[in-house]
Amino acid sequence: MTQPKVQVHDLGLINYQDAWDYQEKLFNNLIEQKRLGASMPHNQLILCEHPHVYTLGKSGDAGNLLADQKMLEDMDAQFYKINRGGDITYHGPGQLVVYPIFDLEQFFKDIHKYMRFLEESVIMTLANYGIEAERINGLTGVWIPGNPSRKIAAFGVKCSRWVTMHGIGYNVATDLSYFDKIVPCGITDKAVTSMAKELAKPVAFSEVKDQLVSNMSKLFGFDII
Repeated sequence: MTQPKVQVHDLGLINYQDAWDYQEKLFNNLIEQKRLGASMPHNQLILCEHPHVYTLGKSGDAGNLLADQKMLEDMDAQFYKINRGGDITYHGPGQLVVYPIFDLEQFFKDIHKYMRFLEESVIMTLANYGIEAERINGLTGVWIPGNPSRKIAAFGVKCSRWVTMHGIGYNVATDLSYFDKIVPCGITDKAVTSMAKELAKPVAFSEVKDQLVSNMSKLFGFDII
């Protein structure tokens, strides 16, 4: 049986709005190919980093942004309300942002399973570096166990006609001080962390990208093009 094909786009450090526009272009193109009856159109996977930005999901609480416009300007940070699920999160340099534009009809028509597979791909990648990670019942994300639990990856997606967009914010070597200006994902009793903090040493960002894509291809069963 032919496996789905995924084209990888490594955009490097890119403005959030520019990446969102690019995502939507690929997203709309994939939906259009499906509408026209294309057989197994290629899925897309965007890898990137963003300059400092806070994003609020459509069901999120704007009160979870603790910075006013002046503070955002002083931090050289932007703020966007967007069309994914979830609450507020932060993206910035050193965070691996992953946007899968997948036609789930080529994989499985189950958005909850899709979310668990995204989480599992990060858990597998962390395990490659000797970092134990877990899920917490009722909370989307990947967490490092402890007191308190520490979130190392956040997730928020949109799905239309079984085509996905948005995705993963995975803290590799992120400046965690920017999380002080939000209530991350609306959760007050947990902390945030990064691979660099957990390992107490620098992490090769490009290597983490390669590991994550490899683990995603194993879990989802796709060929990289």
